[in-house]
Amino acid sequence: MTRITTTLFVRDQSFYRDFFRLTLIIALQNVITIGVNLSDNLFLGGYSETALSASALANQIQFITTFLIIGCSQSVIILASRLWGAKQLDLIRKVIGVGMATSLAIGFVMCGVVFFFSTELLSLLTMDESIVQAGAKYLNIVSFSYVFFAITNVLLASLRSMEIVRIGLLVSLFTLVINVSLNYLFIYGHFGLPRMGITGAAITTLISRIIECIIVVVYIIKKNQNLGLRMSNFLKLDQTILKQYTKIALPILLSSLSWAGAMALQSGILGHMGTSAIAANSVATTIFQFVTVIVYASASSTAVIMGRTVGEGNLDKVKAYSKTLQILYLIIGILTAAILFITKDYVLFMYSISEEAKTLALAFMTILSITVIGTSYEMPALSGIIQSGGDTKFVMYNDFIFMWLLILPASLLGAFVFNFPPIIIFILLKSDQILKCFVALVKVNRYKWIKVIVNQY
Repeated sequence: MTRITTTLFVRDQSFYRDFFRLTLIIALQNVITIGVNLSDNLFLGGYSETALSASALANQIQFITTFLIIGCSQSVIILASRLWGAKQLDLIRKVIGVGMATSLAIGFVMCGVVFFFSTELLSLLTMDESIVQAGAKYLNIVSFSYVFFAITNVLLASLRSMEIVRIGLLVSLFTLVINVSLNYLFIYGHFGLPRMGITGAAITTLISRIIECIIVVVYIIKKNQNLGLRMSNFLKLDQTILKQYTKIALPILLSSLSWAGAMALQSGILGHMGTSAIAANSVATTIFQFVTVIVYASASSTAVIMGRTVGEGNLDKVKAYSKTLQILYLIIGILTAAILFITKDYVLFMYSISEEAKTLALAFMTILSITVIGTSYEMPALSGIIQSGGDTKFVMYNDFIFMWLLILPASLLGAFVFNFPPIIIFILLKSDQILKCFVALVKVNRYKWIKVIVNQY
């Protein structure tokens, strides 16, 4: 039997091997995924500030779809990783079927909403008509990628729950190559092609999503015999699994919708403070996402490891793992903060933005280099440990209270009543990343988040 102690660091070598292996591979995948977004950011930043700002606001609308689909995938991981620990492959297939149906429904609905109401949605975020019109062109094309993104995400989440992660890395790498190549061709019009600007970036994104979806589907059909998916898994949904999935997925989806809406509103607040604030936020957020890939990867690997361990029925090991993970999160946070602070002065040369936007971007990144320590602890603790333990409602309530009852009201008052400068507003918008740490610390170490979700059949 694996030796588990009550010390802060468990003496279970397989735990460290699995955690760091999964975290590093997922982090590399995230780096490449962010690289795809960064390539759009850089190409459009070099094209014009209007194109960059329009893309940034359009992506805030897209975040709603992205967060909802990722919420579906996260629900699949929570259920399927437990079943993987219990070695119940047949039930994993049923979970994938339910998750796919939910994700596709969201993809189709959001495609229609964004396609037909792109101008109206963007107008909520900025009054600059040139940005609205450019962003609408982008969304009208990219909206068709949502369905392909839905399929790809659920399938990759299913593989991740079984600790199969390399295919996600390879797919992301291939997508990056395609994205950068097509951006070079379509945005600037090389090799005789017309200069399409932001429209070219949208076409590139759509093509990339279609290609990555095809690759994953072919891999599932040809290579992964363990999963053994059949068409019947998607056409006939198991009612018991559907009930279990809904129980954990609904809070996650509501939390994802709440969070995505809050992110869009945050961009809207900054968007009404001028083009420079929009561009600065886009630059700072993109760089932040790039250097924090290990943070989000640690949450994903935690969900797989903790879900599997709960499925094995070893609750003492679950508690021991949670203690060690919290220390690892803090170490990751400190290292990430140092990297972001040191590199912030060296990335702006890549952007063709105004001096005012550059000054704001530097200030925003300085603020993020402090709050990222909180993010590195509370985010994986809440979405990794607590959600994988089964208490998905707590995370939903926590996000809603902090964001909609505290952070956003304070930021709205600061921006539109007290006329605070963008830097102060940005501090208010990111303050929850520190405040949530206190809640996460108490919740994780009380262990009431460990719940039985899937019955044994």
